[in-house]
Amino acid sequence: MSGTGEFDLIARYFTRPARRSPLGVGDDCALLAPAAGMQLAVSTDMLVEGRHFLSTVDPARLGHKALAVNLSDLAACGARPLAFTLALSLPAVDAAWLEGFSRGLFALADAHGCELVGGDTTRGPLNLCITVFGEVPAGAALLRSGARAGDDVWVSGTLGDARLALEVFRGTLALPADSFELARGRMEQPTPRVALGMALRGIATAAVDISDGLVGDLGHILKASGVGARLDADAAAKLLATGDSTGLDIDLRRLCALAGGDDYELAFTAPPAARAAVEQAGRASATPVTRIGAIEAEAGLRLVDAQGAAVTQRFASFDHFA
Repeated sequence: MSGTGEFDLIARYFTRPARRSPLGVGDDCALLAPAAGMQLAVSTDMLVEGRHFLSTVDPARLGHKALAVNLSDLAACGARPLAFTLALSLPAVDAAWLEGFSRGLFALADAHGCELVGGDTTRGPLNLCITVFGEVPAGAALLRSGARAGDDVWVSGTLGDARLALEVFRGTLALPADSFELARGRMEQPTPRVALGMALRGIATAAVDISDGLVGDLGHILKASGVGARLDADAAAKLLATGDSTGLDIDLRRLCALAGGDDYELAFTAPPAARAAVEQAGRASATPVTRIGAIEAEAGLRLVDAQGAAVTQRFASFDHFA
């Protein structure tokens, strides 16, 4: 595809008929108008080669993940996806890579009714930046600041498998082939819990998506809400999708589940009286939900094992600049 210019690239791989936006990909701006009584929810995430993904990742899976991590932020807010923009830096025009990437991107976008309405392309190191727009009824958004002492702490889905896959890629861990493929799928194609987030509006008191590890991301809720929590570390460790058949020791399982990152599940809080409603929200959205702790008035996060004894193992959230 030598000679393919920026606008040819956009037209070939990223231009589709506009549905919601009266201005599509080819204009200088997209115009979005929230419906009456709705607020726009906006989030931006960047994926950098070597930092967020490996150079060997299948481009279709990368297209999926690039949008999934943004949809996960909307899920944590209880918002419905509307549209997104894509800023894409490419070292060169690679037709096979672009076809796979755009296919994975649009498959997930179509599944959530989320329209590409603009962006930018340039030559440079491989870098993907998506800004996503959603809508949520005014005053109904899930925030990090609503947790109260006595609330339950819940998580969706599975935890820790992306970290297991990363350790296999690093050469520090070996897994059976089927377990590795399952973990790798969780790392490269996370499932944004959009339906669950919307179902939790009016039920959950606070929510956050788990991108940097459960301990660190739950810490955002604790700080914003001015509370602490007691968490069952072993209940979290049981949420690895790879299961017990891998023979992983408990310290590694705890590390992956509590500080692994890249899970893109939801951590949220809700009053004990809402347990049936939370479980119904999980069923309605076809998403497993597990209660793993409780919010307490005393600041700080206290980890205990299955017997209630304090866990002395220390866990740190992922930090790009640490």
